Amino acid sequence: MTKGCFIKDSLLFVKSYKPSNNTNKMKRTLTILFLLLFIFTNVFSAENEIELELDTLKNFHLDEVVISGTRWQQSSSNIASKIIQISPATVGFHAPQTTADLLTLSGKVYMQKSQQGGGSPMIRGFATNRLLYTVDDVRMNTAIFRSGNIQNVISIDPYAIENTEVLFGPNSVIYGSDAIGGVMSFQTLQTKFSNTNSPLITGSVSGKYATANSEKTAHFDINIGWKKWALLTSISSFNFDDLLQGSRGPKDYIKPFAAVERIDGKDVAIANTNPKLQSPSGYSQFNLMQKVSFKPSAVWTANASVHYSETSPYSRYDRHLRTRNNLPRYSEWNYGNQIWGMYAFDVSHSQANMLYDQAALKLAVQNFEESRIDRNFNSDIRTRQTEKVDAYSANLDFEKKIGGKDEIFYGLEWVYNHVNSFGSKTNISTKETGNSAARYPISNWHSVAAFVSNHHSFNKKLKAQAGLRYNAFSLHGTFDKFTQKEYTLPFDNIHFQSGALTGNLGLIFRPDYTWAISTNLSTGFRSPNVDDMGKIFDSAPGIVVVPNANLKAEYATNIDLSVVKILGDIVKLDLTGYYTFLNNALVRRPMQFNGQDSILYKGEMSAVEAVQNAATARVYGLQAGLEVKIAGGFSASTDLNFQKGIEELDNGEKSPSRHAAPFFGVSRINYQHGKLKMQLNAQYQAEKSHEEMPHEEKSKTEIYAKDENGNTFAPAWWTLNYHAQYQICKNLSITAGIENILDKRYRPYSSGISAPGRNFLISIKATF
Repeated sequence: MTKGCFIKDSLLFVKSYKPSNNTNKMKRTLTILFLLLFIFTNVFSAENEIELELDTLKNFHLDEVVISGTRWQQSSSNIASKIIQISPATVGFHAPQTTADLLTLSGKVYMQKSQQGGGSPMIRGFATNRLLYTVDDVRMNTAIFRSGNIQNVISIDPYAIENTEVLFGPNSVIYGSDAIGGVMSFQTLQTKFSNTNSPLITGSVSGKYATANSEKTAHFDINIGWKKWALLTSISSFNFDDLLQGSRGPKDYIKPFAAVERIDGKDVAIANTNPKLQSPSGYSQFNLMQKVSFKPSAVWTANASVHYSETSPYSRYDRHLRTRNNLPRYSEWNYGNQIWGMYAFDVSHSQANMLYDQAALKLAVQNFEESRIDRNFNSDIRTRQTEKVDAYSANLDFEKKIGGKDEIFYGLEWVYNHVNSFGSKTNISTKETGNSAARYPISNWHSVAAFVSNHHSFNKKLKAQAGLRYNAFSLHGTFDKFTQKEYTLPFDNIHFQSGALTGNLGLIFRPDYTWAISTNLSTGFRSPNVDDMGKIFDSAPGIVVVPNANLKAEYATNIDLSVVKILGDIVKLDLTGYYTFLNNALVRRPMQFNGQDSILYKGEMSAVEAVQNAATARVYGLQAGLEVKIAGGFSASTDLNFQKGIEELDNGEKSPSRHAAPFFGVSRINYQHGKLKMQLNAQYQAEKSHEEMPHEEKSKTEIYAKDENGNTFAPAWWTLNYHAQYQICKNLSITAGIENILDKRYRPYSSGISAPGRNFLISIKATF
């Protein structure tokens, strides 16, 4: 038992001490004085321990145990980068529909959706493949993560997450390619061992229903632990009907056609009689997680885990909004089953020696499958493109403390992705099938890296952090004969090989327990992947993106400054300013293909574009937070985010960056008393006028509202939401809420589907 723990136990003993009838007043007084004296002497002989105990008596804490900064557990006081956590308590209180919705609970992550089955985070003006996802410290990004909106985050089960951390800014030293705007680190439920000879059995059962999409969610998890072995199983099932939007808002968000039906061999557009219904948008999902842990001794631990997620096919709703000649552009535009499987094994050793104090080896294999199915209106040809990625990774990480002032983290990483892509087409009238062009070449993507990071303590108030990483990467792809034949490609394969050196330098200054000041200078990079170099697809009406084999990595340089101040243990202020410069930015630009600036693609003459290192971009902004503790169980908090991005166009002009969201935030009023917890919050977004819109977004008339001049823009919006949770007993709680109380019809910036209208929800959870 640590001294700090003994002090806490002693305080509890004094508080609960009740002398028997035959104990006189003098004995009780002497006993209490003895205990207080013991505590007093421990206070001054264990300075570090008492600081932790005093913090538990305060309303605010500047220190949190985090993992994302180094992949090892450590105090956030040692990390110069800004990190936020989303706790299981927050997730349980709000009962988010998906992990995409879970991320928005932070108030610092903006979420774009092209359909209900999706969610593409925006962080500090960056998104998609410029953000990194990790699950239990395993890299989730693959070689086909695209620059367009991606939906992979919904594969992670929100009910199987133990803790979520968002690490802001470039963090390529620890995480490598793609970690430019930030890192989203998800730690799933951990196995628990028993401390006695009897098995430790814990778990939970929960269910949720919501009205806006008739959500029906069920979850079950159970842990069985012995002294050396532990098993954990988690199962979740999700079912969502078509999503209802609000009744009060822009009429531009009303879909003109409810559906397309095939009647007598022809497509017929059915008029939309329910303006609130966004059809087709429903889908379902199943998640399974199984973990096995073995702890043969106090210094060795081994874990094996299986994660599996599969969605039903679901429509890309924004494509169903497109029209041509006042009729639907597509009769079908669906994603096939989105499948993700991960099989991971790790072993860790915690025993100090010359090389390390802790070491961990993590091996993982991931399988991804996704597909796109589309058919033009009144066309007999249905095309399907399917992509399968097998991702292999190995990480060897070490941690070593030297001389009481330095803590060194170093390691090696190896990543390999094999991409298999193929296309097919079917005549729905004759049932004839055949092969067609694939979306990507059959490819292999490699990455090998070594890194080192040192955290140095000058004294208790001032610390520094510095690190370096070198990453070598390569890509080789071959186009199949069907793709070569359909597009007459000027090359049969693509090849790329290069390297990147990145680093960071940060300072953390804490003059006392009410101040935290940190600054960080860091660089990040993103290696060109298969999606950048080899993709063929239609990005917008009349535009087709074609392969480009001449690419190099893009680099980001970032500086930020964070200040946190606690005032009277009642108010906590949090302010972070940042500036990021992106060089050799990979962006889509016009180009010629076989000497032509336009080609025939799916029956339509389309302008040719390709991803090129053709621009620079800069993003800057402020993140602000305010927390206030009010008497009587009340508290309030606000998170505000301002970001502005500017990138070069092909003609040298400047344009706002696509993924720099408008000003957004959330304000909350909380009340907690006994078993009852309530929150009233307002979420909001500022307007993005037509002049402020990115160049490539201005023409997307199907997803934006129109101003008085008929130009596209993203209107401002705000919603009012209420949640309440009551702990019926120790093992049973109920959560209920009304979201979008005013039933507003609104669409978050860049999204292709409106947010839910007025939504009543109820969730019940039992633990054992």
